[in-house]
Amino acid sequence: MKPLLSAALLAFTASASMAETLTLYTSQPNADAQMTVDAFMKANPEIEVEWVRDGTTKLMARLMAEIEAGNPQPDVLLIADTVTLEGMAQNGQLKAYQSPEAAAYDPALYSAEGYYHSTKLITTGIVYNTGAATLPTSWADLADPALKGQIAMPSPLYSGAALIHLATLTGDKDLGWDYYGDLASNDARAQGGNGGTFKAVASGEKPYGVVVDFLAIRNKADGSPVEFVFPEEGVSYVTEPVAILESAKNVDAAQKFVDFVLSQQGQDLVLDMGYIPARNDMGVPAGFPAREEIKLMSFDPAQALTDADANKAKFAELFAAE
Repeated sequence: MKPLLSAALLAFTASASMAETLTLYTSQPNADAQMTVDAFMKANPEIEVEWVRDGTTKLMARLMAEIEAGNPQPDVLLIADTVTLEGMAQNGQLKAYQSPEAAAYDPALYSAEGYYHSTKLITTGIVYNTGAATLPTSWADLADPALKGQIAMPSPLYSGAALIHLATLTGDKDLGWDYYGDLASNDARAQGGNGGTFKAVASGEKPYGVVVDFLAIRNKADGSPVEFVFPEEGVSYVTEPVAILESAKNVDAAQKFVDFVLSQQGQDLVLDMGYIPARNDMGVPAGFPAREEIKLMSFDPAQALTDADANKAKFAELFAAE
């Protein structure tokens, strides 16, 4: 019996040593990240996932320090926005991968070369307090002088989603920088992130605000006195894209992770978390309008990357921000 036991132990040890380890850096909220990792490992029991969670800015600072030191740790990134990953792609820091799952996505939602793929849609629209006198339906409504001093929005100097929102709206032929000039003239308060903006509106301090969709819709469901509007001109959006590092040590496992989060199963998980899945022909969470009723405004990550510093400087000048 002893040799048999030893053989079984050796077989188990060999099997365990053959397991792949995937390292993930993600800006998902902790609960969402845990759900993603657990579901992936259940679908791929031969792969162990080690993950690090932080805000995109802090994660990128950590990763760039690792790259500078010649020892980048992650195989895969799952972070807030395509602009950050477009910069990495242009710097040769991402590995191209043409996922077969990409066929189920709008080409605008992934890199043509396969450097990154969007996993969800987090749109930015208008939130207003139910006690507000005017019910806005468009971005243009916030430029009405009658709303002077009543608007709050996150600062693109602080929030990545707000910077993408700025790039999207200033790139629109009917809005442009004139629109942001009108907001500045209207004494719109632009500071901090989406959370502070939402609190200002929910409390009635500022009747109108600009925030990400789920923040308003979920809180409304929990009783906050707010309504959320998908403006008629359309909405800007961030997409929490996934990407493989050029330096990835476990490319096969990384490709399996990309395929999983883009798959029907992975996108059902996104829906369960309360976000709009990026994959075509999917449903939407409770409280959202039908997918076909949500108009996405045109957005070019490469152009937004090129314009980022100039956009921040012009915004800071308009709003006297630091």
